[in-house]
Amino acid sequence: MFTSVYKTTKPFLLFTIGIIALLSFARSGLALWQLDRFDSIHDISNFFINGLRIDLSTIGYLSAIPALFHPWLIASRLKTLWRSCLTLWFYIMTMLVIFLELTTPAFINEYGFRPNRIFIEYLAYPDEITKMLVNGHLLTLFIVLSLLILPSKIIWNYINKRVSTQVQLTAKSAVISFVTLVVVLFLFARGNLGHRPINPSLVYFSTDPLINSLTLNSTYSVAYALKQFGNEINAARLYGTMSNDQVIHVVRQETQLPLNTFKNDNLPTLTKRSPSYQGKPKNLVIILEESLGAQYVSSLGGISLTPEMDKLHNEGWAFQRLYATGTRSVRGIEAVITGFTPTPSRAVVKLDKSQKHFFTIASLLKSKGYQTQFIYGGESHFDNMKSFFLGNGFTDIVDFDDIDTPKFIASWGASDEDLFNQADKELSELYNHNQPFFSFIFTSSNHDPFEIPKGVITPIKYTDKQLQKYDKKELLRHKAIQYADYALGNFIAKAKTQPYWKNTIFLVVADHDARAMGSDLVPINNFHIPGVILNSGLTAKLDNRLVSQIDLAPTLLSLIGIENYSPMLGHDLTNPKFSGRAMMQYAENFAYMTDHDVTILQPQKAALNFNYKTENNQLTPKQANQKLSYIALAHVLWGSLAYKNGWYSVPPIKVN
Repeated sequence: MFTSVYKTTKPFLLFTIGIIALLSFARSGLALWQLDRFDSIHDISNFFINGLRIDLSTIGYLSAIPALFHPWLIASRLKTLWRSCLTLWFYIMTMLVIFLELTTPAFINEYGFRPNRIFIEYLAYPDEITKMLVNGHLLTLFIVLSLLILPSKIIWNYINKRVSTQVQLTAKSAVISFVTLVVVLFLFARGNLGHRPINPSLVYFSTDPLINSLTLNSTYSVAYALKQFGNEINAARLYGTMSNDQVIHVVRQETQLPLNTFKNDNLPTLTKRSPSYQGKPKNLVIILEESLGAQYVSSLGGISLTPEMDKLHNEGWAFQRLYATGTRSVRGIEAVITGFTPTPSRAVVKLDKSQKHFFTIASLLKSKGYQTQFIYGGESHFDNMKSFFLGNGFTDIVDFDDIDTPKFIASWGASDEDLFNQADKELSELYNHNQPFFSFIFTSSNHDPFEIPKGVITPIKYTDKQLQKYDKKELLRHKAIQYADYALGNFIAKAKTQPYWKNTIFLVVADHDARAMGSDLVPINNFHIPGVILNSGLTAKLDNRLVSQIDLAPTLLSLIGIENYSPMLGHDLTNPKFSGRAMMQYAENFAYMTDHDVTILQPQKAALNFNYKTENNQLTPKQANQKLSYIALAHVLWGSLAYKNGWYSVPPIKVN
């Protein structure tokens, strides 16, 4: 009987050994690649032990479905058909594991993590991703496909030989085999005997987010991210709980507005905001620059790639300590256009319940008689932008198909020069309608694979030391940044000569930095971005206050003279008394910063407090700050609660 049970369960045993060997080999290679990020031998042992737990859990899930049927079908009349099905199942699962591990190094180079939610989101846009891969990552694509295809026949033959139907099972043997498989695979999948099944937070042990990510395997990482799509509103499950009343009180308090101005129970943060400018309402143009971190702007301490942005910093109201809320364009759009706080969920641009009646400055300005427009050089459906904008106040969408005779087309659409040429035409036309307007312009030339027109810019000269520091891809990025800056400078220079310039406030701001990397739980320096307001009527100045992207929308509404009721938590920076704070979401880690104090929240872990030194971009652990941790928790919970309960809706026209 035991021989029969062994033969019955043997295919699953061999599959387990094979996958463990495969994942251990891949994890070892990744560990060697990132060896300098391990602090000790103890960390390395934790890395492999916890990795094995995740691998066994992965095998438990991958094997669960066939295990339910195998003991009953392997010795039945359907055994030949079942053998083929089981062979195919093991083959597909093995190839899936190999594929995801092969894509991991390239994904880490770009995003600093194993394949995760971003990997899944990009699958919805095959055309754009195919163009990007073919035009900028052809060698990587060739290597991955070759390493996937070449061993595929060997793997098939190996699995095919090991899945045997030469098994004689009694009813008792079948029951024992079934129970054995179910119990073992259940324990594998669950990962422990405690109250809570295994999850990433239970195996994370490092303060380096990449090391934590590498502890997983990429199949588990992607599957876990896919599962999280159903938990968009559950920040409390990650970080801890607080009563709704407490959350509301804290976020109201931190707006630094009088608490007696919050009077609407259905929209808890709705309050009246009076503008600093009291004249005829002005027009508004926001230019969102793709992937432009402070590290590339010399006036912010970066390298000299953006002379035009540096020039604008000297002409307008420039923010020296402005921080993005996230690492994706949709997160930047969310912050700048809606003033919404970041959450561990996807940005509201992509969520179902925010596609209509969600507050944006476009919906507010539309209600004030403004024409509202979005201008983009690519396909506006990408990242669900078109749907979100049309449902929330934008009346006109101008994208790739609307750009007149573009001179250079890249993987992500028309070049920034073509975009700005079209923007100039659109703004002139809006101005001629004798109606106030709001235009949101989003660039794309500074985006992987960094395709730009030839002969337009002169690449900067690097020292030998710099050339050792930057790889080929980073040098391509530098050229794209130079080009994007050149196109921006030309547009602003031209705009200054146009009639629409006189009565229009311009904001130039980045959506996020190019890449957020490093060994910190949240790499604060990679959230530092440029931002400057032009033509505000104020004396040019450098603002050294700590500023978040969510502060920009209230400030702009104040500068253009719009009295409004809105649910935004951001500060109107025209008030010099407002002290700053910034919020940053980095994967599932959330940072709340005030001056140089930073609280970082991680899933199912106690809050950590740090001191941040801007001089060397260093986070230093410090004694727990319960008050700041409490404020941080309230803000990360606020976004999820506001989305779930409809607290960030478009306010009614009349509010008592």
